[in-house]
Amino acid sequence: MTEAAKKDDPYGLREGEVAVALPQDFDASLYYIGRIRTPWRRREECPKNAHEADAECTVELDPRWADGLKGLETATHVIVLYWMDKARRDLMLQAPRHYAEPRGTFALRSPARPNPIALAVARLVRIDGNRLTVVGIDCLDGTPLLDIKPYFASTDAVPDAVVGWHAERKR
Repeated sequence: MTEAAKKDDPYGLREGEVAVALPQDFDASLYYIGRIRTPWRRREECPKNAHEADAECTVELDPRWADGLKGLETATHVIVLYWMDKARRDLMLQAPRHYAEPRGTFALRSPARPNPIALAVARLVRIDGNRLTVVGIDCLDGTPLLDIKPYFASTDAVPDAVVGWHAERKR
């Protein structure tokens, strides 16, 4: 691919990446329960992970689900699941810019995956009606929201968890 073509397609294959044919039919359906509002409009503007994101973002829940937030205001952090609707879904091997060699899709936290579900543990700043202000989201403005869950440090944290290749890579 020429350099000009790469600039025209920011979601194109990078050197070392491999795409596969997707299944023709879907196995399940889901509801978008809202949208996430962020300052990022282009892929290049997004933080590469939620821990690098320090902007206050708004999780706009569809008003029909607003009563489902009852009690969440006592949480300091929430798990936000969202659908990376602009991501490729056919990559088997990926070559992220910040890693030296390609890795399998399921060895990465990249949004490019068969089902582009992203997860962030975000700090809950406040809730106003059906809107949550959070810090720690890494998606484009308008990204569809799948779910919100309270983060329980007692059950969600695994302090001794390791991803070997990531722990061994040179910084």
